[in-house]
Amino acid sequence: MPSDGLTYLDPKTALEHLKTYNEPDGLSVEDLMNNHVHGGLTYNDFLLLPGRIDFPASDVLTESKITRNVVLKTPFMSSPMDTVTETEMAISMALLGGIGVIHHNQPAEEQAAMVRAVKRHENGFITDPVVLSPTHLAEDVLDIKARLGFCGIPITDNGLLGGKLVGIVTARDVQFRDPSTPLSQVMTTDLVTAPQNITLSEANNILRDSKKGKLPINQSYPLASKNPESKQLYAAAAVGTRPSDRDRLSLLVESGLDIVILDSSQGNSIYQTEMIQWIKKTYPQLEVIAGNVVNREQAASLIAAGADGLRVGMGSGSICITQEVMAVGRPQATAVYRVAEFANKFGVPVIADGGIGNVGHIVKALSLGAGAVMMGGLLAGTEEAPGEYFYHEGQRVKAYRGMGSLEAMEHGKGAPSATKGGSRSKALENAATSRYFSESSAIKVAQGVSGDVQDKGSVKAFLPYLHVGVQHSLQDVGVRSVAELQQGVREKSVRFELRTASAQVEGGVHGLNSYKKRLFST
Repeated sequence: MPSDGLTYLDPKTALEHLKTYNEPDGLSVEDLMNNHVHGGLTYNDFLLLPGRIDFPASDVLTESKITRNVVLKTPFMSSPMDTVTETEMAISMALLGGIGVIHHNQPAEEQAAMVRAVKRHENGFITDPVVLSPTHLAEDVLDIKARLGFCGIPITDNGLLGGKLVGIVTARDVQFRDPSTPLSQVMTTDLVTAPQNITLSEANNILRDSKKGKLPINQSYPLASKNPESKQLYAAAAVGTRPSDRDRLSLLVESGLDIVILDSSQGNSIYQTEMIQWIKKTYPQLEVIAGNVVNREQAASLIAAGADGLRVGMGSGSICITQEVMAVGRPQATAVYRVAEFANKFGVPVIADGGIGNVGHIVKALSLGAGAVMMGGLLAGTEEAPGEYFYHEGQRVKAYRGMGSLEAMEHGKGAPSATKGGSRSKALENAATSRYFSESSAIKVAQGVSGDVQDKGSVKAFLPYLHVGVQHSLQDVGVRSVAELQQGVREKSVRFELRTASAQVEGGVHGLNSYKKRLFST
């Protein structure tokens, strides 16, 4: 056997020998985020190193906090922009485990109507029924009736919500039956069902015509974001920090609002701290997400004022030019890490707002301490985003504009708006100008642009792709949940690597004459 003259260690001792190194391979998050050495970093500037896989991706839990008291099953939020989030987007995001923040560049009454639509989306439907399996007994049904006062119970193959519907049991089915009778012997299997998008009136018509008392709906949104008390979908909306926004917020709260986002490009202002304090005094049950911030000093002011969550980002969005025009902001990865490291000491979650272009960016933001990511451009081209599709240079697209663009600032200019008391103001207050403190400026200075984004299909297909992508990414890192990922980062067991410019080229598609990039298939 050929020999190169070197002496090698026994391969069986490889794991033991690994322990002789002073630290794991790669960088800790503190070393990665050393500003004095690396400056400010964006998501493209680094990677997470892989860990060990001993579980399927489907086991990964993606739930995370967005405020002190609100937990989402998926860490996704849609931005309060007038080309991103209105009723349809807000409902779809909530059904799929995230949350959509309804924009306020519109009359208060219209925004309040959108909040009501989200809260009433499933009224008239029992969205979390008690479910049994065919092997349960008649006495289980009688027990439920005694405890809860009803006994119209769906039967699924595994006895779990989301299982295959195989029958239904009502009071008539178990009346005069031996309590030990299996439900498989008494359940009704000749079922009338309805599709998931049916309206309440359509469902009532089917019940009337079929002479049935219960109508199972073939739908499954196991990740849906719901208020645990009301069982309604969570509703979130943005407001500004001007006196008129207090009247706006009053209408939103009356409509059932759960979470308010204070929408400002620079959140560290007296206007915002006073608004937070007023909201906490007037509506103590309302969750308040404040911002935007990019450093500890900004965060401290808003946390001290009572914020339940913080929105992080300034100038990092694809349509934002704040950093270029105002010379103010911070690279997004550094901003998220610095604010999250500080805010988490006080139990205040942070939301990474801006700079999210793919699944990898989402996971990087979560690894740096974010509870969720807020997406604008990534969702703007979906069917549920406001606006109509059109064709531009052969591509089917939708308009997308920054709230700092002149087009957004000029929206509704001169249009009258009703106030809560029914009087008409002279002109509709523009959310874009108030967001950038530009109401009194004779010349509007743009901090955003207008453009278009390619058609991405329905968010009901796109968001599950993002969710599964995050699960697979966390599997590669070797962690089973977002909480475990962040704990691993704190304990320095999850490691990072800085990327040079050439490393970024290497990590992307290269060396091909042409290629087609498909993100997912169903």
